[in-house]
Amino acid sequence: ALVTFAQYVQGGSFGTVLKMAEDVTALARSCAAGARDNPECLKPLDRILLDAACQQENLPRLSECCAEKDPARQDCFLSLKNSSGDFTSPFDSPNAAAACKNYSQHPQPSRAHFIYQVSRQHPFLYAPTILAGAARYEEMMKSCCRGTEASSPSPEECFQRQAPKVVKPIREDALRQEHTCGILETFGERTLQALKLAQISQKFPGADFGTVSKLVLDVAAMHKACCRGAALDCMSAREEILRYVCTHQDILSSKIQQCCEKPLLQRAECILTAENDDRPAGLSPHIREFIEDKGICQQFAQEKDKHLARFLYEYSRRHPEFSAQMLLRVGKGYEELLKECCRSGAPEHCRGRGEEELKKHIYETESVMRASCDIYKEKGDYYFQNELLMSFTKKMPQLTSAELIKFTKQMTTIGSKCCQLSQDKLLPCAEENLDLVLGEICRRHLRDPINPGVCHCCSSSYSFRRPCLGKLEIDESFVPLPLTPGLFTFHEDLCTSQEEKLQHRKQEMLINLIKYKPQISQSQLASVSAAFAIMRERCCSQASPQACFQTQGPELIKRSEKLLSP
Repeated sequence: ALVTFAQYVQGGSFGTVLKMAEDVTALARSCAAGARDNPECLKPLDRILLDAACQQENLPRLSECCAEKDPARQDCFLSLKNSSGDFTSPFDSPNAAAACKNYSQHPQPSRAHFIYQVSRQHPFLYAPTILAGAARYEEMMKSCCRGTEASSPSPEECFQRQAPKVVKPIREDALRQEHTCGILETFGERTLQALKLAQISQKFPGADFGTVSKLVLDVAAMHKACCRGAALDCMSAREEILRYVCTHQDILSSKIQQCCEKPLLQRAECILTAENDDRPAGLSPHIREFIEDKGICQQFAQEKDKHLARFLYEYSRRHPEFSAQMLLRVGKGYEELLKECCRSGAPEHCRGRGEEELKKHIYETESVMRASCDIYKEKGDYYFQNELLMSFTKKMPQLTSAELIKFTKQMTTIGSKCCQLSQDKLLPCAEENLDLVLGEICRRHLRDPINPGVCHCCSSSYSFRRPCLGKLEIDESFVPLPLTPGLFTFHEDLCTSQEEKLQHRKQEMLINLIKYKPQISQSQLASVSAAFAIMRERCCSQASPQACFQTQGPELIKRSEKLLSP
């Protein structure tokens, strides 16, 4: 109840939201104890929650919704949810001692306040994710606030170490959910169903097509409810799916028994991250019948969606080494092949080239990933990120320096995580993680358009989004930055011994250099970088580095202008 009220009434104070949750919880206890004659006990739960919210006075923006009748009232409440509000972090308290004192005196309100803060920051986030985060928060408070021995870290040190473990899973879940909702909103339910079909077929390769299809429809319907912000429908659908999966392990997977024995809040994450089940022993490696059978065109004409779904199911369950996005591209290629080859007058052996085209696409995708990993292994994190910065600043110069550094840092982390894996794990790891970052870029584009090239790639095809963005080159519509005095500034912070800070400053200058000269060649960049390194070394060895930068900085800019001139 607390999660639901905090998500519905984001502007309500903690005291108001907590009181509503306590009142509804008291009603639930009363009903459970046998107060069946109370008419409130006969109402649906979502109606009870909305009635409780509408009984409150002075809650911002709710009076119009409360004047509506159900289901319009619920739709109105959902429309008010705002995930871009600037709410404070649950860990903004600067005084660890005060936080521990507050927790020791009021452990339940402290946990409830955490739930309240996270829920209003993430009004579309699954309630189980928030409640699991609250359990981790409580463990952190117990651990960090009990230390009295001399060897125990101070509460401040403990919070610094433990807080990321509490916040990270919540942020990751929120990102995954935003990502899924973005796919649903931009590309529609059919694309989401196809994605889930590929993923579930890979996860449960021994399950039959009917069972997988049922799960796909249930999971897609769950996401629709969750993305609308209908928390109760979302939670009940999620629980029903988990119940079905765990009571049908015999036909789904031998790898999820331990997950199904876990508490409900931990079950979903465990199943999602569990290994794919082993492929059935008699599963043939090829599915040539989808190309060679004489009745294929008739099946395609009569039951197009079902035929394509069956192809995607059969292909996905045989190929755990492919990413879900690549499997969707394979499915799209198969659809295009049948469209062309099943028309009247098509050459007799038209469908025969399908396998050759498939091999070509697989080779191209694997080559791109291998080439990226080769660069990463050769250059390491910092220089690999610089390569990405140069590429993405040219593609998307409208992004701020902070955004470009953030997105390319995420891509570099993917390189460090995936490039060490074996070939059969590389593609799912790399492309599926990269898809999350590209989804974030595309949602940023929806909020504040970047450029026509990004617009095309983000809206035309989900499965081809990564190759499309990869092929973008310099944005010709971008007007290069003028060389103003503030574009390149050199201060003594360039002499810092903290490598991470220095790298960040150098990357900011690299971005501005490319925005000033998008057509810069590798040799020009190398010359400017060498001149900068010489100046930095000279000035940082001086007694007054700042005075040196003030005289040498403008000189470097003049020399660089000449180096960069056509």
